[in-house]
Amino acid sequence: MRIRPAEPGDADAVAEVFIASFDTLTFLPKLHTDEETIDFVAKKVMPEQEVLVAEENGTIVGFVALDGDSLEHLYVHPDSQGRGVGGALLERAKERMPRGFSLWVFQQNAQARRFYERHGLSLIERTEGAGNEERKPDPPRGLERRERVLPLLDCADEQHVVQGGGPRGAED
Repeated sequence: MRIRPAEPGDADAVAEVFIASFDTLTFLPKLHTDEETIDFVAKKVMPEQEVLVAEENGTIVGFVALDGDSLEHLYVHPDSQGRGVGGALLERAKERMPRGFSLWVFQQNAQARRFYERHGLSLIERTEGAGNEERKPDPPRGLERRERVLPLLDCADEQHVVQGGGPRGAED
């Protein structure tokens, strides 16, 4: 597997990973067509965020998008999950944001929550979903500096926030 900066020509492949991975989140309403998602990736994510892609045999199988001190997106194609792709992308994000970062994860996305916990991220806030377009609870997670690790809170039916520090994910 190779991780590299995304190029403008990668937009369709990145959108394909985004769509395939997002489609596995069956608890979420589908608010956008695939065409709208492709447009979003091409016109917002790719030009406005630092995007790194994971390639296997020349095929993009995952990506991470960073914006300031925020990990905005980390998606791995379902066919490539469980093989270390997400962990490698998360580690690269940690390297890019050595002072820490935050991200949001849906409370109902137990697989992603476990992934982030395994990789050292801690829950820092819970909300009930008013701030996301799906109106679903999501906790932000992050990687804290060792001297400031926050306890992981119980995840009820609310959103959560997490933040991180040092080197920096979604599904392996």
